[in-house]
Amino acid sequence: MQNKTSDIKVAVDAIVFGYSKKEGVSLLLIQRKYEPYKNSWALPGGFVLADESLETAVIRELQEETGITVNYLEQLYSFGEPDRDPRQRVISIAYFGLVKTSQFRELKASTDAENAAWFSIKKLPALAFDHKQIIRQAVERLQSKIRYQPIGFELLDKKFPFSDLEKLYAALLDKEINRRNFSKKILSFDFLEETGELSKPEGKGRPSKMYRFNQKRYKELLKEGFHFEI
Repeated sequence: MQNKTSDIKVAVDAIVFGYSKKEGVSLLLIQRKYEPYKNSWALPGGFVLADESLETAVIRELQEETGITVNYLEQLYSFGEPDRDPRQRVISIAYFGLVKTSQFRELKASTDAENAAWFSIKKLPALAFDHKQIIRQAVERLQSKIRYQPIGFELLDKKFPFSDLEKLYAALLDKEINRRNFSKKILSFDFLEETGELSKPEGKGRPSKMYRFNQKRYKELLKEGFHFEI
């Protein structure tokens, strides 16, 4: 039997979720410049070079195809169906991250990408390869993770009204949340502190207390065996 393992290529894909209070959750996509799937939208990514790690490859591909650098990307899963790429057998290692959309407005497509753009997670275009499946799995991981780790706080301003935190979780979980229960639970964790300031009212609304996330206190709680769960 002929050994064809040498025909297998390794690639990386990046699922970068963006968030803004006004626009909600969005996803970073690129428009492919070449076949296969020329002009189709896809996740940023590409083949891993012989002399680089997976992490280096995904950072490089993001920079080359979108012009952005994301500080933290977490490995999601390996996708290796034999027919996922029409060119040859390709195994893709997917990474996902969560960023403030406002920090990455300037996108610069290059190399294999014709364009790069943010799309609402609820209005995604038709996608190349198996990227719809990859995104679905990334959404499930994100929604699971924010229930047991407060990763969303970095998407808020340093000082924020509690309503901003509610909007963030409702957007990431894609469902309405019970405001009273949510508030009671979050405040019971003892890592939010009042700043003593009030927010500027929007329209006819009343000013609200401003809070900040106490990262030091959160780390202390973790050492004490604290369990975060929403």
